[in-house]
Amino acid sequence: MTKMLFFIMLCFSLLDLSAQQKDSLLVKNGIDNPTILSTHHFGIFSSRIHQNFKIKPPKKATFTLNSSSGNNFHPFVETYLPKDPEVRKALSQVIWHNRSFNFIDQETTPADYMNIVIDAVIKEFRVGVSIPLSKHHELGITLRSYLITKGKYPFSFFTSDETIEWFHSNISGGEDPYGRRYYGLNQVDFKYTDRNGNTLELEQNDFFLGGIEFNHYYYPSLKINRDKNIFISFGNHLGINTSKFNSSIDVGVSASGIKKVFLKNKNEFNIGVGINLLRKNLINFDDVIDLGNNKFLATIEADIEFTKYTEKGNYHAFGVNYQIQSRYNKLKEADYFILLGKWREINGGWQHGISTLYKAQSNWSFIYTYGRSNYKLSLYLKEDFLVNNAPDFQTGISLSFPFF
Repeated sequence: MTKMLFFIMLCFSLLDLSAQQKDSLLVKNGIDNPTILSTHHFGIFSSRIHQNFKIKPPKKATFTLNSSSGNNFHPFVETYLPKDPEVRKALSQVIWHNRSFNFIDQETTPADYMNIVIDAVIKEFRVGVSIPLSKHHELGITLRSYLITKGKYPFSFFTSDETIEWFHSNISGGEDPYGRRYYGLNQVDFKYTDRNGNTLELEQNDFFLGGIEFNHYYYPSLKINRDKNIFISFGNHLGINTSKFNSSIDVGVSASGIKKVFLKNKNEFNIGVGINLLRKNLINFDDVIDLGNNKFLATIEADIEFTKYTEKGNYHAFGVNYQIQSRYNKLKEADYFILLGKWREINGGWQHGISTLYKAQSNWSFIYTYGRSNYKLSLYLKEDFLVNNAPDFQTGISLSFPFF
């Protein structure tokens, strides 16, 4: 909690200092897209790629502070993955919630075993700098860290269990649809045992450094920039993960395209599409937790933003972003896995802790940005409309300003 207060005070202090600078950021450099990566309980341990929707490097080195808060909730669920091909084939003919399996004797019915329970509000803090290397090249360096909390008021007002369950009880979803009240509000229960018998466990107020990321972007000069107001950029990415659970190196590539539409009143629309591919754990420095047996994570994003300028040349930008990421685990295992949980005690969703690892992760973000010549402040809300609870609801704030 004290770290969150410190971050807010630091934002306002830096905002006041940045207002004294005469040199400015490039106003409206493409789409204002703060770091909106989800606080997924596997994703926080890897160097996922933040899609770049700028049209050129910033005029000056730019400093960015970003804070996110996401409510992740999955009841305890166990999983058995039979190794015998004949058993797998037989189970694939049965719908998942009707499957039965004699898993007591590993000699006659060998199987991999996993279990997971996730109940926490995860706070992410990012500090980054973007450095223009030339007219067409930019280097970004980001340090990311995480705090595990119960999510009590007032520090997690929108992402707390109370707010989410009030929404379910009074607006949509029904009373306690996934068992938060049954298991207890404002709890931290974060434990995962992978198929190799390794355990990842976090407690309340655990704070750890997730890693450092290096991002290089190239903005080519093309004829379509002038003729069609279409801009393309490419990125390559290197992430060094530093947590004790996943000490490793990730690498990736990305590409983005932006179409600018200028309106008669000097306002504008920006439409962006991006794709990226991350190779997880290319190099492991130590024994690591199995955070999904898919070696690659692919993400596609679409973003549309309307910008209204003020008489003084400042602006208000309103954006909607849709993001879909590939599965953490190989889909074929969903044909034969056996899930065990407290399905009689709660209304639904008891299987999500494992089943969502075999589904694409999708979410919508709604972003507001206020921009001036010397700083940019963004707020966003992220919602998982498929209710996979990974996270269910997430909020964030980002502040950018020129660096000396």
